[in-house]
Amino acid sequence: MRLKKGPPDFVLFITTLALIGIGLVMVFSSSAVTANIDYGDYYYFFKKQLQWTLIGLVFMILAMKINLEKLKALAIPLIIIAFICLIAVITPLGIDAKGASRQLGFGPMRFSPSEFTKLAMIIFLAKTMEINLNKIGSFTKGVLPYMFILALACGLIMMQPDLGSSFVLAGTVFFMLVVAGAKWSHLGYISLAGFTAVAAAIILEPYRFERVVAFIDPWKYASDEGFQTIQSLYALGSGGLFGLGLGKSRQKFFYLPEQHTDFIFAILGEELGFIGISLVIILFLLFAWRGFKIALNAPDNFTSLLAAGITTQIVFQAVINIGVVSGALPVTGITLPFISYGGTSLLFSMASVGLLLNISRYSSYR
Repeated sequence: MRLKKGPPDFVLFITTLALIGIGLVMVFSSSAVTANIDYGDYYYFFKKQLQWTLIGLVFMILAMKINLEKLKALAIPLIIIAFICLIAVITPLGIDAKGASRQLGFGPMRFSPSEFTKLAMIIFLAKTMEINLNKIGSFTKGVLPYMFILALACGLIMMQPDLGSSFVLAGTVFFMLVVAGAKWSHLGYISLAGFTAVAAAIILEPYRFERVVAFIDPWKYASDEGFQTIQSLYALGSGGLFGLGLGKSRQKFFYLPEQHTDFIFAILGEELGFIGISLVIILFLLFAWRGFKIALNAPDNFTSLLAAGITTQIVFQAVINIGVVSGALPVTGITLPFISYGGTSLLFSMASVGLLLNISRYSSYR
């Protein structure tokens, strides 16, 4: 039975604000040099990130107050819109940047459909899995339809191309199936099919294959595919225990590419050291703890699956980003939630947190 509405989860709220605050500081520190050279304004990227943060706060508050039953009713329209946007971005309507078409433009605004798709997919799965919980144990009636939808979404995202977002989406769907009660044997088949698809995607695209080869021995390809990983490791290594000091990174002076987006964690480690990166990792662990606690204590199956999916998506994406930056995973273009520069990513991450806070207001801590 749904309990009386209470206060939102304070720890989750403060943890999210702390991550966003660290992100704003690091976006300015890591991007100031590039912003001044390219735009003549040290604060160019910082001001844009701050604008998105303020918009994100509005979306977070709205998501925290939205009627969750009405949100459930919007699940199918949202996933349809997401697929339309994914198709649009690979047409001439998409905006090309660095050899990829991952954004749609609305005047001066830029929008990444893959970020919207992550949240829309979670809402859609939470609704349909709640309805079909008694069928999840069946492969053909329970698991296979979700694999078809996932394959369609990942296929469209891969056409951008964007392997990182596809991997995050697949991991999130997999975990939601675990929570919904899918059989481990069925999940094993899915995993095998997924790894086969990833291997094929890597082999068929030369640049992905080169990244995997460079990941195995980056110093052998130091001037090419291994360059970014090596510079990232230099940044992390030179930070030591306490770091070089805020604003004193050397790698941001055009040594480390994507220093304020995909590789901002390396600059954070260089400037704030082991203490700084440990703080960020602890904050993400706190986020995971509170998010999964909300999922466990949610008042119904829909909100439980929704909370589990949102928490998994954000934490899994953070794990992948940190793994790439530290050289534990091959390089793939994916941002660090709340911290990397990127308006759409920040906006939908904050909206997702708003939904978690919304669910936490109805939790019964049993």
